[in-house]
Amino acid sequence: MSEMTSDAFAIWQKGYGPIEHSAETVERVAALAASGYMAPDRLYRLLAAADRLACAAMWTVVHMTYASRVNLSGAPLPAAAFKPTPEGHTGGSLNMVPAFVGYLTANAITAKTRSWLMGQGHCVAAIEAVNALTGDVSPTQKGRYDRTEKGLSQLAADFYSYAIDAEGRAAVPLGSHAGPNTAGAISEGGYLGFAEVQYVHMPLPGESLIAFLSDGAFEEQRGSDWTPRWWRAEDSGLAIPIMILNGRRIEERAQIAQQGGADWLAAHLRHNGFDPFAIDGRDPAAFAWAILTAEERLGRFAADADHVYPAPIPYVIAKTIKGFGFPGAGTNAAHNLPIDGNPSRDDAARNAFNEAAAALFVPLQEIDRAVGALAIHDPQNRPLESRHPLALRSPPSPQLPEPEWIRVGDAPDCAMHALDRWFVRVVDANPDLRPRLGNPDELRSNHMGAALDRLRHRVNVAEPGVAEAVDGAVITALNEEAVAGAALANKGGLNLIVSYEAFAMKMLGGLRQEIVFARRRREVGQESGWISVPLVVTSHTWENSKNEQSHQDPTIGEALLGEMSDTARVLFPVDANSAMAALRSVYDGRGQVACLIVSKRDMPHRLDGEAAGRFVSEGAAHIDGNPGEADLQLVAVGAYQLEEALKASRRLSARGLKAVVTALAEPGRFRAPRDPIEAAFTASDEDLAALFPPQLPRVIVTHTRPEPMLGLLRRLDGGPLRTAARGYISRGGTLDVDGMLFANRCSWAHLIDAATPLAGWSRDDLLTPAERAAVDSRGNPADLFQPVI
Repeated sequence: MSEMTSDAFAIWQKGYGPIEHSAETVERVAALAASGYMAPDRLYRLLAAADRLACAAMWTVVHMTYASRVNLSGAPLPAAAFKPTPEGHTGGSLNMVPAFVGYLTANAITAKTRSWLMGQGHCVAAIEAVNALTGDVSPTQKGRYDRTEKGLSQLAADFYSYAIDAEGRAAVPLGSHAGPNTAGAISEGGYLGFAEVQYVHMPLPGESLIAFLSDGAFEEQRGSDWTPRWWRAEDSGLAIPIMILNGRRIEERAQIAQQGGADWLAAHLRHNGFDPFAIDGRDPAAFAWAILTAEERLGRFAADADHVYPAPIPYVIAKTIKGFGFPGAGTNAAHNLPIDGNPSRDDAARNAFNEAAAALFVPLQEIDRAVGALAIHDPQNRPLESRHPLALRSPPSPQLPEPEWIRVGDAPDCAMHALDRWFVRVVDANPDLRPRLGNPDELRSNHMGAALDRLRHRVNVAEPGVAEAVDGAVITALNEEAVAGAALANKGGLNLIVSYEAFAMKMLGGLRQEIVFARRRREVGQESGWISVPLVVTSHTWENSKNEQSHQDPTIGEALLGEMSDTARVLFPVDANSAMAALRSVYDGRGQVACLIVSKRDMPHRLDGEAAGRFVSEGAAHIDGNPGEADLQLVAVGAYQLEEALKASRRLSARGLKAVVTALAEPGRFRAPRDPIEAAFTASDEDLAALFPPQLPRVIVTHTRPEPMLGLLRRLDGGPLRTAARGYISRGGTLDVDGMLFANRCSWAHLIDAATPLAGWSRDDLLTPAERAAVDSRGNPADLFQPVI
């Protein structure tokens, strides 16, 4: 060992502040120094810089929680410098600092910028503190946060300031979770457990992703156990999970801690196909070593021409205590406010803060030197960590072949079959877009057989004669969150999620996390570049009538209609052509999640190709009748609803009355917009009036419950004397389609019954005595099933 190397090693080995280097870490780093990544003296100086940056970031984190300003001289803060109401997920953020600094260090060692993902988004203070110190901040933060006393004081003051602007938006570019203003963030991480089921599907070949995970999330979402089941060297980049094992949830120990700690976790992970190893989670050098070691192990597996799946995915277990480096570490209090008392008014609490902050303090000159050692992106010709590959996802526009349109008047056919055939053509037309099809169960039963045969279930060992393959692109498991995560994570490719409508509700949290994050990016001028992701829900409420009410639930569409309609689209195709047109519209978009409610039973063809395209692009279409001559408008949301509206219209026509039947493809296009972005997406008053003449009485019949749809379509609502709505009223069971329509008062006769008081007609003139008795729940429902026009 040279004298320079010896001096550099000695400086690093001393540690800094609370950071110490265990004998195991020293031995591992020595092996790393001998491996040739860089000269040993440079490596040890880099690691010493990482210690100082980590301490400075931890010092910044605790100030963000408790203080409204910092003092870069290191002097104790007076009472007036503390927040009256401190707030922050302090313990987890303190634990994330060494991890994130270790990640930066690994990048500097190898001259490679890896992608990163943090599942525990509430630990954002760690990322923001490191970013401010290194200067790698987002455009909205630039000039506001830096490592000057003014910049770090602003960072501390803004954290949980609750500042709001005149429009009701957050007035500072800093939140309580990772957001679009967090440089390099790709997920809020607000729903614990979703990063765990997504990270393996994120990196493309040639990329590397470091996924920081929490032990608390481990018990939230067990789909993460399947990572070795899904990863393939042939179509994926390196995915390295790092669990921050601090042993605590919010109010109790984590299950891992209760079961036996790191040893129990390692055994569990091995049983599920991982290759786990533990490190000191308090040491940035341990994280850097772990990242390089994990990549080397997984890369060696991939390079072996005889490798057999499942791959032994390296899994880093970073052992620490919650809130390491500050008073209260290891206690429940460490989750949020680790000090016992409020420093703004409690002398003992203030003294405890100042003493602990002094132990973490790093003089500004040393911070500058540390950042200079680590921030060597230009000499290494690599991007900043804020511009890692996953943060800049923008695949080329997909080639979307013209659908094979079906002629109006042809025999009834299944919309899912048509969608299936076209989706396969899209996959074939885009060989450079990695496909992922997320499917909880029964893809062939849901009439996606062509897609299944083309893409096949991904398995470790394929069963002969079954649509399975080691390289299959259909991710199937009886875990809706996990399979939806596969599609949502594949932002460099082409995706589809297919589910029973009722069971798609289990995907809602994951879908909403993507929608909210993409929408917030749009609000700050950061358009997401990934191809929009469709969720096709079929075997839906009205046609899943043979099953019980557990299978009859339109809530997924209702819930997504509550989100901003420019980012969360909900479409109701009415036939095969409009289903293909709807899916094509989704793939033509960026940064959106779209729910398509599609029938899988044979239905009549109501729109030719050109009309189907207009139906989707304009959001609605007149299917029958002329609005300029009509006495009533029947507005249908959904395929079965359209058929009942057409039956009602034919009965009215036979009685000398005129109705116009209008189908709604995308109800969100006709809502009252809630902000300028949504206003640009929704129909103008002129377009609305052309489709929905204000003078007409109107009956809305909807696939969903009537109340939320009526509220959404307030612009169409002329009040209770002019507008009525019918839809799912939570009645069902083991019924056929006609029975479901009758039970929920959505049959053609119920629509006429609802229309008569609006239009001033007598129902005695429009319905037979038997039909009126059935509508009044006194007769035989079957009298409505085959109406004699």
